Amino acid sequence: MSKLRWPLATDTPAEQELFPQGLRVVGKGEYRGLEFLEVDSKTIINKVPGPPRFGFSHTINAYRGCSHACGYCFARPTHEYLGLNLAEDFDAKIVVKRNAVALVRAETAPARWGGDLIAMGTNTDPYQAAEGKYRLTRGILEVMVERSNPISILTKSPLVLRDLDLIAGLAARTKVRVDFSVGSTDETVWRQTEPSAPHPQRRLDAVAKLTASGVRSGVLMGPVLPGISDSPEQLQATIVAAVAAGAVSIGHVPLHLGPGVKAHFLSWIKDYRPDLIPLYDDLYSGAGKQAAAKYRSRLAATVGDLIREAGGPVPRPSPDVAAAKVASRRQPRPADRQLSLELG
Repeated sequence: MSKLRWPLATDTPAEQELFPQGLRVVGKGEYRGLEFLEVDSKTIINKVPGPPRFGFSHTINAYRGCSHACGYCFARPTHEYLGLNLAEDFDAKIVVKRNAVALVRAETAPARWGGDLIAMGTNTDPYQAAEGKYRLTRGILEVMVERSNPISILTKSPLVLRDLDLIAGLAARTKVRVDFSVGSTDETVWRQTEPSAPHPQRRLDAVAKLTASGVRSGVLMGPVLPGISDSPEQLQATIVAAVAAGAVSIGHVPLHLGPGVKAHFLSWIKDYRPDLIPLYDDLYSGAGKQAAAKYRSRLAATVGDLIREAGGPVPRPSPDVAAAKVASRRQPRPADRQLSLELG
């Protein structure tokens, strides 16, 4: 097995091994096919630069990489900072910040923490498969309960219900929000675009259970994939299901393809739906800004109309999730290559 290296933030070319052999854990049983790369992070709470544009100013991400294997996930490039690739490595080599809970407890000590809301799931899913093994998210929630600290969670997994006791208890004392990403309820779309994510209906069932337990829970249709999950019929089916589940809000996010992710996802499009290549060239080429703006405007109008027709919650402007995720992790400047474990 080749060694993974990372440059130290020094004036010398010295290198150290990022993931020593002893910290590589090969998944077995239900975790077969995954490799967990255990690290000790320097910090765990990330400060979002600038004013809080997305409803939060601090984030926690206990994991890097995500076993849901969604081809469009634009957290993928963060793996490249660690000497891993944004394709198979992102899906299967999961960085585990094994000291996350201890760091959270230290960093939220009353003497040094102001009690701001902390968002979880802004980079990769806090309830992906690794959580079943390491239980870091539950440990973090236990600290949040101790501190009565407000939180928000974004996930694709009903595993969050395992921690319903903690979440409901915290919601009775402070602001708590759990949102589910449900790109589409279309079975074919789910199987093709989110190969390892839980079934959409299981996520919607979790919305209903959380809501019934007094926890505010919403649905984010994200991302909506042009030509794949954006027909009025598909959107309507997802919205009607979200309303039936009692979602307190329904939002949508158009597909965003940033550097690296664009090439990865369009390569998949060429194999899966080559007929859509002209559409994606039109929307995601350098000259496609006007076409993309018109598409987003039409999509927003359609989603708004469908939510109103379904008797759902008044649609609110959907956040630019791409910008939110980028803001939620401290990215190194290419010039200094100071790659730090506190990233995302």
